[in-house]
Amino acid sequence: MAFSTFWNQGLLGFTVNHLWQSTLGVLMAWLLTQALQKNQAQTRYWVWMVASVKLLVPWALFVALGEWLRPATVAPIESPQLAAAVVKISHPFTQNIELTSGFSTPTAGGPAAHDTHLLPAILLAVWLCGFLFLLARWAQTWWAIRATLRSASPLSLSMDVPAFSSSRLLEPGVFGIFRPVLLIPEKLVHRLSAPQLRSILEHEMCHIRRRDNLTAAIHMAVEAIFWFHPAVWWIEARLIEERERACDEAVLQLGNNAEVYAEGILNVCKFYTESPMVCMSGVTGSDLKRRILRIMAEQGARQLDLTRKVLLSAVALLVVSVPVIFGVLPLAEVRTQAAATQSLAGTWQGLLHPGADQRVVLKVSNAEAGAYKAVYYNIELGNGEALPVTKIALDGTTLKFSVSSVGGVYQGRVGADGSSITGTWSEAGAPQEQPLLLTRATPETEWTIPQPPPRTRMAADAHPTFDVATIKPSKPDEQRTGLGFRGDTFQTVGTSLTQLMTMAYEIHATQIVGAPAWFDTEKFDITAKPDIKGAPTRQQMEAMVQKLIEDRFNLTFHHDQKELPVYVLSVAKTGSKLDDDGDPSGLPSFGMGALGALNVHHSTMSDFVGMMQGLVLDRPVLDKTGLTGRYDFNLNWTPDDSQFGGRGANAPPPTDGSNVPPNLYTALQEQVGLKLEAAKAHAQVLVIDHVEKPSAN
Repeated sequence: MAFSTFWNQGLLGFTVNHLWQSTLGVLMAWLLTQALQKNQAQTRYWVWMVASVKLLVPWALFVALGEWLRPATVAPIESPQLAAAVVKISHPFTQNIELTSGFSTPTAGGPAAHDTHLLPAILLAVWLCGFLFLLARWAQTWWAIRATLRSASPLSLSMDVPAFSSSRLLEPGVFGIFRPVLLIPEKLVHRLSAPQLRSILEHEMCHIRRRDNLTAAIHMAVEAIFWFHPAVWWIEARLIEERERACDEAVLQLGNNAEVYAEGILNVCKFYTESPMVCMSGVTGSDLKRRILRIMAEQGARQLDLTRKVLLSAVALLVVSVPVIFGVLPLAEVRTQAAATQSLAGTWQGLLHPGADQRVVLKVSNAEAGAYKAVYYNIELGNGEALPVTKIALDGTTLKFSVSSVGGVYQGRVGADGSSITGTWSEAGAPQEQPLLLTRATPETEWTIPQPPPRTRMAADAHPTFDVATIKPSKPDEQRTGLGFRGDTFQTVGTSLTQLMTMAYEIHATQIVGAPAWFDTEKFDITAKPDIKGAPTRQQMEAMVQKLIEDRFNLTFHHDQKELPVYVLSVAKTGSKLDDDGDPSGLPSFGMGALGALNVHHSTMSDFVGMMQGLVLDRPVLDKTGLTGRYDFNLNWTPDDSQFGGRGANAPPPTDGSNVPPNLYTALQEQVGLKLEAAKAHAQVLVIDHVEKPSAN
């Protein structure tokens, strides 16, 4: 997967913004605990615990809750500036992420080298190594403690949990989360006085009542997931400090002597090692010197007064309500839509990766009534030729446009900053959609588009012929078929002589009589250049192809009349959906990447009828539409047995059953507003007198 695709999918961007929001939460927790320094330690402990759990609960979850709660009739907030500020604060890294398409920026001379496709895998591997290392280290320690417990001897103590004595020099501690047990080192009763031992045991019982092992295990899960973030280790230190301080306060509140309790802690530290796991609550955690000083000072912690209760409630309400309100009020949508609608005009560019990198450019300009118009370039394939964008529309933040001449369709979502569009590009004949991130280009970053060779028209009274023509058999596995001019060169791919004749003489295959079998089965690729510079008219192009066929295939024929089944093409009752492309001088071209996936460029209805009867349909077509313009459009349908000379049934089905195109008759009405009906009429036929396979080049 390409690096740009990885970022486009939003995983890394989501993670970075989530970490930023959680870091703000940690900072807020620290400020809050500073304000509560003279209050009970358990209050500060839960503040830090909430900051830890916040790492597992993203801001986006509360935003989604707000969107779910949003009333259908909520009025949009006409304040893009406010929305922009909120988005910038909550998602400060979104813009940089959306605009990233690799480590290096492609220059005008060619696309960037894309060696970055390994980066997502590298980042995931590094994270996984850290995650597994922590799990392995904790598992090893856990099993070591379990082994110690299995070898320990039961103790008879008047306590609410089982107690065991161990020969290991480990401080007294609580082991287990849901069924805790107390593990006490041997000879502890001989090294501590009875009051000291009682205070130490009461300290451990406080850990059990508070369920400190459970909360510590939750934070360990946070550490395992976010081990790379320094804040999680800082939170751990604060949690240990506050839980020990909370237990100290509880022990003293039970009436234990502070000096005796402090001596007991010091004796434990003198003879025994500290608990090896955070989720095994002991007695020696935190800064020992500070703990002893606080214990000896016997300063009672104050209960929360009204001011601090209000402070805690306000912070909790703020943390939960702000993202929910952000979801309820469509600030992001307002800001994104405002950015998109105000600044879509301009130059957008991105990289396709169908194999070799292809640089594509979309130039958008404003049209009448708030609409847009655009042209599309593929620098690597188009030789600087601008392809007209047939349709372009912005619906909210969703951009759609199509390029009929290549059968291309793009759909994407405009980013919150209005400077990037993340979407997919599909093209007729392509096996699948391709991700395409379009970013706004500046004069400094805009790619240089090569100038196409100048095109001039042939003189209307000129009689051109093909000066140089190459005819060779098509590849046996060639699935494409098409013919037309590309620049000053006439080209065909996978074309039979029947198709050439139907185009050159404007007839249907059934109007060819006496042709040998290879007329339809033998396919040819032709490249030919006229002997006169400039773009020919349709009549000039047909005359050149006629002469090419007659010379290279030694074709002779005569005319006759015959009644034939025909199709009549007319405008549907719903009206035509075609728009004149406004260029009266261009040449028509047709492309079909797969059977039933047709793109038509700069075609009159006469051109379209000639192509359909020459390539697709099983009978001649009469044009009764009355349409006189030139049109660009796509037509996608599922062929049947009667089409493509009986090959229609072999068309590969779409991978997604819900996207199966309709039949040709339905597709014509739904997609372009035309109607095709069967009839009978007299028509001219060409009777073949003589023909040969093409001579050598």
